[in-house]
Amino acid sequence: MKLDIYKIDGKKSSKKAELSDAIFAIEPNETVLYEDVRRHMANKRQGTAKTKERSEVTGSTKKMYRQKGTGNARRGDIKSPLLRKGGTVFGPKPRDYSFKMNKKTRQLARKSALSLKAANEGIIVVQDFSFDEPKTSQIADMLAAFEAAGKKALILTSETDMIVYKSARNIPGVLVLEGYKPNTYQIMNADVIVIQESAVAKLENSIEGKTEEAAA
Repeated sequence: MKLDIYKIDGKKSSKKAELSDAIFAIEPNETVLYEDVRRHMANKRQGTAKTKERSEVTGSTKKMYRQKGTGNARRGDIKSPLLRKGGTVFGPKPRDYSFKMNKKTRQLARKSALSLKAANEGIIVVQDFSFDEPKTSQIADMLAAFEAAGKKALILTSETDMIVYKSARNIPGVLVLEGYKPNTYQIMNADVIVIQESAVAKLENSIEGKTEEAAA
């Protein structure tokens, strides 16, 4: 598929970008998309939630009163879960929520995400740009030119560019990454993806290259 290449001021250039149909024009696999996003979110969880059980709360272990003859329900010590300040029944314990997916499945999820964005006109290819110094207004003006101001934007550069990164880091919802880095969650989370012209090849190679290696 072909997309127009824009200038940083939002105007179309005379060139077009050739995007791989095997990455940007496949039938999205929604199940794999869901699982990869769920994996990303699960792997970020700390899993440190913990409540105290009956044996862990402070209190006497003495039986409160005799078993029968008082007219009350039978009861053991004061740490019973039925009492105020007693232990918690079946509360959360520290655990690892992370899980793995095989490489081909993760690559399919990234392809599906990019294909969805391309189908919804959420991908903009822009001519390579660089700034002399970090300045937030330069990124803000570029996004405004693409009618993306106030939206969540993912900017992909061909290589590490700290000036572009610093220019964008104070804008809420804007993320700058190298072209080979975005995962499925970051792609799906963005309303618009702005890709530098030379970063297109980096993005495609990060998917197709790894897939070919796995097949070999």
